Amino acid sequence: MTPQPKTGRRLILWRHGQTAWNVENRAQGQLDVAMDAVGEQQVRDSAPQLAALRPDRIWSSDLQRARLTAQELSVLTGIPVRQDRRLREYDVGIRQGLTYDEFRVAHPDVHARFFGDPEYQVPGAEHPEQVISRMAEVMREAAADLAPGQCAVLVGHGAALTSGLLGFFGVSPKLREMFAGMDNCAWAELHEHPARGWQLVAYNQSGAGAAATAGMRDLRGNADATPPAR
Repeated sequence: MTPQPKTGRRLILWRHGQTAWNVENRAQGQLDVAMDAVGEQQVRDSAPQLAALRPDRIWSSDLQRARLTAQELSVLTGIPVRQDRRLREYDVGIRQGLTYDEFRVAHPDVHARFFGDPEYQVPGAEHPEQVISRMAEVMREAAADLAPGQCAVLVGHGAALTSGLLGFFGVSPKLREMFAGMDNCAWAELHEHPARGWQLVAYNQSGAGAAATAGMRDLRGNADATPPAR
């Protein structure tokens, strides 16, 4: 990785640890699902690496899977966690709590339209533009709260964090397809370059410090999220 200037601000976007529903490919959305034992270990393994980045602020979604992920970093750094509802995952409406098979059985007509029409919104679901807007807003607010050279860690959810990147950089939502799903407890790094502005310098970094591979997971099946185009 090319060394970045030390005077610029930094944002770290960190996804929460694994939940049982992630494993089951069950849509969590904004339901307050707890991490499982694997997720808790992922957090314990990853938090020291985030602490080594010397954060000055910690922000978090108020949902417990993110809040408790952030709390582990808070314990290591002594930095209090600022909870913010804007960092929540997509509200996926009537899909929340369901696997895709359960969704198909419970709502066959909605399921058919969902997969047949890219513009169709599941009843009760948040529109992607709403998520992009709220996530970009909180990311910009966190960046504005930093002095030169300081760093903030924002703890949240896979699909919402990726949508936040699109909003923060002001690019088309269609570019969502460029990003693989962010793995549990993986993070992205944004650095402020003195001449070029904010840049994405790392994405889907794992606890092992290397880019994780998420290609095995269909983005439509990311159980913490919503499909990228919705």
